Amino acid sequence: MGFHRATSSGPTRKLSARVGTYLDQMASTAASPERRYAARFVSEELDRTRKPGAAVRDQDLIDAILGGDVAAFEGLVARHERQAFWVAFHVVGRVEEARDVVQEAFLRVFKSLDRFDFAKNFQTWLYTIVTNLAIDALRKHRRGTTQLDEDAWTPPEDDEQARPDRALQQKEQAGLVHEVLDGLPENLRAVLALRDLQGISCREIAPIVGATYSTVRWRLARARQLFRERFEREGLR
Repeated sequence: MGFHRATSSGPTRKLSARVGTYLDQMASTAASPERRYAARFVSEELDRTRKPGAAVRDQDLIDAILGGDVAAFEGLVARHERQAFWVAFHVVGRVEEARDVVQEAFLRVFKSLDRFDFAKNFQTWLYTIVTNLAIDALRKHRRGTTQLDEDAWTPPEDDEQARPDRALQQKEQAGLVHEVLDGLPENLRAVLALRDLQGISCREIAPIVGATYSTVRWRLARARQLFRERFEREGLR
């Protein structure tokens, strides 16, 4: 997957080109030992340049990126790309598409960094971009969009047994888990993946999916119920 380079001039254009090249390389060598070592080296170098005991914050990295430091962008990616990938994968369900989603998400992050509100959480912002892109990718594989009428169902008591993460603990069931997830409506699948597969709280999920806390809890309960019913039905075949 290639990238469109920024059209701005001067240092910004050069930095954008370098970032785009880095993202292309990130995708093509994502699983290589060299890639993992390079990412760790960048993070260690960023830590080394700060006073002892001072952790590098996302804000520090963003400030450095805006100052023209592409190594800081590499550090930001190294810090968040693994979790961003799993968010994308658990929503879209396909490795290559998840990688494409993460590439595109970080490109959008870079292009919008100068407008980032530091009063907000960077990870929440990133996950919002990743989740929206993953849902869009998922919809491309479906005929139309499958959304649930949220006024037509009353959730039961929270069912901790109806969780895909517990089924995934048994490797032989992993394929069935993702098959069942793939049949859920996008708005339910996203919440279920973020909560039960990523461990993100409902309050943190709310701004990511653009819904209220109560709506997120409703979707989670409904998603768990549908997951349990379909998992049990498919497992008996």
